This record gives sequence, C-alpha cells and structure tokens, in this order.
Amino acid sequence: MRARLLTGTAAGALALGLVASFAALPASAATGSSAKLAVLHGVPDLTVDVWVNGERTLDDFTPGTLAGPLDLPAGTYSVAITAADAADDSDPAIGPVDLALEAGGNYTAVAHLDTAGAPTATLFTNDTKPTAAGQGRLTVRHVAAAPAVDVLAGGTAVVTNLTNPNEQTLDLPAGTVSASVVAAGTTEPALLGPADVPVTEGALTIVYAWGSAEAGNLALATQTVTGLHSDPAGVQAGQVGLAADDRSAVLPVALTMLVAAGLTGLGVAGRQVAQRATTRR
Repeated sequence: MRARLLTGTAAGALALGLVASFAALPASAATGSSAKLAVLHGVPDLTVDVWVNGERTLDDFTPGTLAGPLDLPAGTYSVAITAADAADDSDPAIGPVDLALEAGGNYTAVAHLDTAGAPTATLFTNDTKPTAAGQGRLTVRHVAAAPAVDVLAGGTAVVTNLTNPNEQTLDLPAGTVSASVVAAGTTEPALLGPADVPVTEGALTIVYAWGSAEAGNLALATQTVTGLHSDPAGVQAGQVGLAADDRSAVLPVALTMLVAAGLTGLGVAGRQVAQRATTRR
C-alpha cells in the first residue's frame, strides 16, 4: 500500500481552504510571530474532518495525505478530528488536543494509531537547524500500530528500537538511502521496504511508518523541509510518498516569485523614469 498523494487542483484547493480557515480564527487564539504547521493523516481506512477552535478546517481528509505547510500566527490551537461530515466537533474520534505553536517553530501534527491500534494525535517539532555543507538530515517517525522497529540501510541498523510515537534523527552525507523497516533486533522479514529515500543537502527528509501491522496496511509517507542551509531564504515543501511530485508545494514559491518580479519591475520602471527626467533637465 502506497501513501496517497494530493496533486494539482485538489491539493491547491485544500491548501487554500486551510489558509482561509486558520486566517478566520479569533485573534485571541494566535498572537506573535508565525510558525509553520503541516498535518499528516495516518489513520488507515478512516476519512475524517479536522476542526480547529470549533471550525471545520479540513473536510473529507483521507488517509496518507499531507496538508500544508502553513504559516500560522504563534499561539495555541484546539484541534479535534471527527468522522467525515460530522455536524460539529462535539463527538471527536481524536481529541480535542491543544497544539502550542511557538514563533519560528516548524511542526507536523500527525493523526495516527497508537501501539494498541487506537486513534491518537502527536505534534512533532521538525529539526530545522542548519546542516553542514554536503549533509542532509533524515528523521524517522514511528506512528504505526506496531511494536518497536529498526531501520536498516544497506542491511545495517541505523535506527534501533524505535517505538510509537517517537522519532530518531541523523545527519548524513547527501545521497540516496535504501531503507527497510524490520522488527527490532531482526534483519528480516521487512515490515516495510526496501525503499529508496533521498537525503538532500540542506534539507530535512522525514519518513513516517504508519498504518497497522496486524491489519497488513503498513505504509511509508515522506515530508521534505528545505532551506536548512545558512541562507535563511529557503522554502519548505511537503510531499507524501517516496517518489512524489506535489505541485501544490510550488504554489507558495510561485506566488513569492511573482511578487518579487512585480516589485523588481516597479523598481526598474522607477529608475527609467528618473533617468529620463534627468536627461530632459
């Protein structure tokens, strides 16, 4: 089972809906500078609605999808997850939980199964400290109904005894890692993989093991956070799937480029007018 990917119009509409919903939140819920938040749905076979501060923010959110990242005012948000098309958030399947987002923080909220298979939610803080030249960062998160696991790279355990809902992070040379997930202390059979995971210079690649071992629907999802070079102008992008092309992630970049181009054009036009005025004098 592959993680599902939002593409094209559907992903763009979802991102715009999220922006509009969070922007409409009361000012008391969010103060100060902004934080970044992505949301991953990792509960198999359950289409849900996501409510933030009592407002429906995601409608018919399907397993394996990743929404965001969004720039949100820092503050605390009350999040509840209900069955799809619920009238309100009074009977949540998960939550309500309070998500405290600090200014400048980078977060992913994950709806997933706990070790026993019950739905739950976890807020992860993404490690966006700068990486060394030629290095990338890899974070592995266990959010599946499964016992402790090891992650093998080339047959060698690089992550050991990882339990739900925890994570381990490594800084590695840029390249491609062929990774397998196995039960802790073993090398086979693979619960997931092998799968090629790119480690990109100046980027954080987050791999999620989600689903249920007992139900046989374990899956991998990935999220990529770029801009970990010393250059602060990097842009975060999210995607699900080990080989995915999420065009929705291009939208914020494209808008930024259009605005920058417009400002540059205004600057050039202004200089040309000033030069003509000087020549006439």
